[in-house]
Amino acid sequence: MHMTTPVDVLIIGAGASGAAVAWSLADTRMRILCLEQGDWVSSSDFPSNGRDWEARQFGDFHMNPNRRANPADYPINEDNSPIKVANFNGVGGGTILYAGHFPRMHPSDFRARTLDGVADDWPVDYATLEPYFAVNDRMMGISSLAGDPAYPPKPSVMPPLPLGKSGTRWARALNSLGWHWWPSDSAMATQDYDGRAKCINLGHCIGGCAQGAKASTDITYWPQAIRARVELRTRCRVREITTNEQGMASGVIYYDRDGVEQFQAAEVVILACNGIGTPRILLNSVSSRFPNGLANSSGLVGRNLMFHPYASIQGVFDEPVDGYRGPHICIWSQQFYETDRARGFVRGYTYQFGRGRGPVLTAMSGMAAGRIPWGEGHHAAYRKLFNRTAGMLAICEDLPEAHNTVTLDPVLKDSNGIPAPKIDYTLSENSRRMLTHAVARGTEILRTAGAQDIIVESPLAAAGWHLLGTARMGTDPRRSVVNEWGRSHDVKNLFIVDGSIFVTSGGVNPTATIQALALYVADNIKQRLANLFD
Repeated sequence: MHMTTPVDVLIIGAGASGAAVAWSLADTRMRILCLEQGDWVSSSDFPSNGRDWEARQFGDFHMNPNRRANPADYPINEDNSPIKVANFNGVGGGTILYAGHFPRMHPSDFRARTLDGVADDWPVDYATLEPYFAVNDRMMGISSLAGDPAYPPKPSVMPPLPLGKSGTRWARALNSLGWHWWPSDSAMATQDYDGRAKCINLGHCIGGCAQGAKASTDITYWPQAIRARVELRTRCRVREITTNEQGMASGVIYYDRDGVEQFQAAEVVILACNGIGTPRILLNSVSSRFPNGLANSSGLVGRNLMFHPYASIQGVFDEPVDGYRGPHICIWSQQFYETDRARGFVRGYTYQFGRGRGPVLTAMSGMAAGRIPWGEGHHAAYRKLFNRTAGMLAICEDLPEAHNTVTLDPVLKDSNGIPAPKIDYTLSENSRRMLTHAVARGTEILRTAGAQDIIVESPLAAAGWHLLGTARMGTDPRRSVVNEWGRSHDVKNLFIVDGSIFVTSGGVNPTATIQALALYVADNIKQRLANLFD
């Protein structure tokens, strides 16, 4: 095994949280190294540069690593889950392929136990994270409209995305129902911003934005962190975190791009590998002192996995709508976000109103739904759907349940022989009731908006975009993995900054909150440098 020069801080993962924590810690002048198992992705390689932009979503830019099967990807056994995992391994992580929808969690999300008697309260609250949300909005370049009554006041960095035909249609329908809507917070730049060009409505955000208008961390945080002398080493797959006789993390063993085993020593180790990758590494880091995996005295590493169950409710209209042109999500409604027990479930969901699908996806989804036949009538049925279908996703809060787990698969391994993660996940009764409610109310909105026909998929199978909760934060070491500022209870120089530290999932996309937490943890590290390991 090769030894490399020791570093002060070692970050594992260069996605949403790894980039933010690297950028924040850079001003300490410590020697900081980030190891990323993927590579830099060149914008000239994104699907939207070619005519096969939709086809490549089923190949090398598929959201599911099992289908994509890039050298950087690891397989995931997800047979025992109705929701399949979506992630991306590379500089920028999931922000390369995400839709750029950028809501914050709500104040109530941090107090689910106090307010609703379910799950647990977080050891931090919205007010604590608010300044970090604001910094992150500026760093990522978020487009929004100030004044949304669903949130405490928050400033706007850039003007919001235009509503378009679809957004205007949804807004009118919601107005007539008397329900909340607002232009969504979006990571698409509506003006030239910080060296990035503004959105030109290519309409293919989820295969990587060739225009650079979508904020992925490879073009926001990373250039600044690297200028501040953070080292980013790609094609490095971490197998395990090592510990010394004192029970402190001493570094990591990883495989470099040639498959050669390397040891990297470090004074501080920070995990930023998402809600599946982080427990995978911790559970694989076993020793006589830590026989059940590192930082796992609570037994909670890999437990309480939360996805967001999604319902897709699409309407077919008589006249053309926007089609696939423009960023996918333009407005949201949080009418059903806060708990109302009369609905038959606790907590709630957000509607994300989108535009339509491209020509290939229209055909494939239409045929899968039995709406487009082979043979005679094929083209007529296709014309009824293309540029005439649009609707919404309902993103439902998933409550933490200990039986939803990430464990190490006894058989399946990645290309370096590291055990693959295995997902065991069941939809809760609360989630099922919430999905039913979301489909019913969504159908009402689409009918009000003039839809002739409704197409529903619930839960959306391919929607495991948000990987949360498997190394939760808390003040009690028996009931959490890290403390209220992200430090492991068991290993005093080990920190976690990704979505695995979430206590609850909220009913919104988590990226803004993941990054605000990463900046908050970094700030705590900086303030406590003199006595960081006490």
